[in-house]
Amino acid sequence: MQRPIPYKWELIVLLWLAFFLNQADRQIYNNLIPLIQPDLNLSDVQIGLVASVFTCIYGILVPLSGYVGDVLRRKWIVITSLLVWSTATLLTGFCTGLITLIIFRGIATGGGEAFYYPSANSLIGQFHHKTRALAMAIHQTALYVGIVASFVAGFVGERYGWRSAFLLFGGFGIVMAFIMIFRVENTPPETSADNGDAPEEGLPLSYVLRQILCKPTVLFLSVAFAGMVFVNIGYLTWMPTLLHEKFGLSVTEAGFSALFYHHAFAFIGVLAGGRLSDYWAKWRRTIRIEFEYLGLLLGAPFIYLIGTTDNLWVCYAALAAFGLFRGVYDSNLFAALFDVIQPRLRSSAVGVMLCFAFITGAFAPIVLGAAKAPLGLDNAMASLGGVYLFSGLCILVACYTTFARDYYYESPEEPMG
Repeated sequence: MQRPIPYKWELIVLLWLAFFLNQADRQIYNNLIPLIQPDLNLSDVQIGLVASVFTCIYGILVPLSGYVGDVLRRKWIVITSLLVWSTATLLTGFCTGLITLIIFRGIATGGGEAFYYPSANSLIGQFHHKTRALAMAIHQTALYVGIVASFVAGFVGERYGWRSAFLLFGGFGIVMAFIMIFRVENTPPETSADNGDAPEEGLPLSYVLRQILCKPTVLFLSVAFAGMVFVNIGYLTWMPTLLHEKFGLSVTEAGFSALFYHHAFAFIGVLAGGRLSDYWAKWRRTIRIEFEYLGLLLGAPFIYLIGTTDNLWVCYAALAAFGLFRGVYDSNLFAALFDVIQPRLRSSAVGVMLCFAFITGAFAPIVLGAAKAPLGLDNAMASLGGVYLFSGLCILVACYTTFARDYYYESPEEPMG
């Protein structure tokens, strides 16, 4: 197959587009809450419950998807995942109440999305060694662009009804799935240079879990990521509503402002973090995990400011600073994990880490929804800064206590393509 650019970079382009749709589809529900809630007559807890079910289903299934990505062909896992979540997004446009929202938005969309990320990151790690953090950072920018682009859902929803937005985004995803069938190579799983006691054939689940969970650094990174995801899901679910109610912005403006300032600066942070950590990793093994804890610790104060300020422009500035340091963290999110995991087990390791994080994060929408009346949504949002601080301290401890022992040395050679 003739390609205009080397395959390892075309792969990034294709996965970027898929991940863009993944994150846009995930966020449009949050942006449309002010339209969906009165139309279907749902309470704050019920509207948060739908997001919590989505996140919980994602968290339950993602370790299975990680294991599947280490034993089956990742091309078909990624494409099937894209097709399932896009179809479920389209069907969300036909929902008539809480039950159908839980089925199509919570269960079907969450289940479909769960199978994308571990296999996608495993493929990126296989084709990018010296450029791993940069490649993963570029892929991560799709998250920011997709979430910001989801403000279009508010625009469409206010003019044509909230259902039209789900039909639009779901249809685009189905088209993208068929394009990827012809462009993504059917790459076999990568093998480790030194498999240790790995079985010659297959990967028994007991072996996979033992190899991943025996490394304390993985546990520290997973706990920290759980805190970060809890904050992120709470922020994404309720920030548009906070701006709408506290500052009187329209649904479209609130959805755009809640997402643009944060993710525009996260875009800068993730690319700078990926490029710099790849460069410094030649001389400093701990650089990727150091970027992780710095991003969280420096971002925590700005999350607190987002909730406490009564000035809209100060809130925007805090969103931007929070985003910048969130991008620094994201730039090495799985590059740091891959520093302590052998290649053959990386999809499973991503799945385990995502599982713990998203099951924890599943409680964020409903916790903030329940806290909205007694505490105020602004105070509930401010309290998320403490969670970020705890997560940063977890990685700081791992960096200076367990990382050196868990480090996995990898040959710098990269596959052709």
